[in-house]
Amino acid sequence: MTDMLDRRQMAYIASQAADARVNVELETEGMTLNVGPQHPATHGTLRVVLRLDGEEVVAADPIMGYMHRGYEKLTEVRTYPQVTTLINRIDWLGSFANEVPFILAAERLMDIEAPPRAQWIRTILFELARIANVTLFLGDMGVQLGAISPVFYAFRDREFILNQIEAATGGRFHPNFDRIGGVKDDFPAGWIADTKVSLKAIRDFCDEMEDLLLGNEIFEARTRGIGIIPGDVGLAYGLSGANIRASGVDWDIRRDGPDIGLVYDQIDWKVWTHPDGDSFARYWVRLQETREACNIVDQLLDGIPSGPIMAKVPRIIKVPEGEAYVATENPLGQMGYYVISQGGLEPFRVKIRSASFSNMSITPWLLKGTYVPDVITILASLYFILGDIDR
Repeated sequence: MTDMLDRRQMAYIASQAADARVNVELETEGMTLNVGPQHPATHGTLRVVLRLDGEEVVAADPIMGYMHRGYEKLTEVRTYPQVTTLINRIDWLGSFANEVPFILAAERLMDIEAPPRAQWIRTILFELARIANVTLFLGDMGVQLGAISPVFYAFRDREFILNQIEAATGGRFHPNFDRIGGVKDDFPAGWIADTKVSLKAIRDFCDEMEDLLLGNEIFEARTRGIGIIPGDVGLAYGLSGANIRASGVDWDIRRDGPDIGLVYDQIDWKVWTHPDGDSFARYWVRLQETREACNIVDQLLDGIPSGPIMAKVPRIIKVPEGEAYVATENPLGQMGYYVISQGGLEPFRVKIRSASFSNMSITPWLLKGTYVPDVITILASLYFILGDIDR
């Protein structure tokens, strides 16, 4: 009886081993996974189609356009002053920064230069828009890894900056404040002192993020060595902003671009880079850049000159025939406007070079060979705004 049981067990084991050998030899079919377009991990209506082999990404295809609003065509039926209302809504978290390169391009075509005080005001509000934008990223990155508290701190402390933007411009999210030849209004009484208090709150927030996330072993394990972008590859794909500086490329339009009418050359500040090129480096660079933006605004507030805030411009803006391209170092990277005028009240053509659209071009290369949980972290570290992709 015992021998019979032993033979049965041996036969069963042999059959299982044979099945296992067959299973190893068989190829398993890949899986197609849609991330989005409506998905909490995509930061908006972005769709990424992943082709998987188990948990590994074999191919990734970002599909954009679900939110396209046709800004480039709409500018053709708006006067130049009206265009700022449209472009505020491209990168809605740093909206004043969207206005600046377009206004500078129009001023170049009209051969107009804003007065010095207006240039300083523009630069101050530009950097406040950067702080308001990137602050939310610094908190939201933790959410992608399961840390809920940082984003609450981000929403709390971002209000300090939004309050100052609203106090100066009248608009909390969409200021519509820049003008051809200068800015709409001067700073109200007490605004400079209140802004300095707000900058202190942002510096404290940056310290909190460093304590909560950068020293956290889970955050480090999920971001260090994940989503590495070599500097030459990033440049080949058109990356800009913190994404390319986090790959060791020391390039910033504020310092390295042509003189366009902002006053970064009149203060002392630093461009931050990181050699690793991974998700951790992209977070680290943006954290340092937020602190640096506070330092920039502090210096500008201390040195702002007196004088008028508007140059002499016609009551009805009619831009001479010509074309101009102006790019600025926006919160998400290089933002540029190529404006063509035929001498009318509206632009003839406008081509917008938005940072997020160009930064997303690397995702098929970057996501290939990664694993599904890391896809969300990598996308978050690239930091894009959907309005900045689907213009």
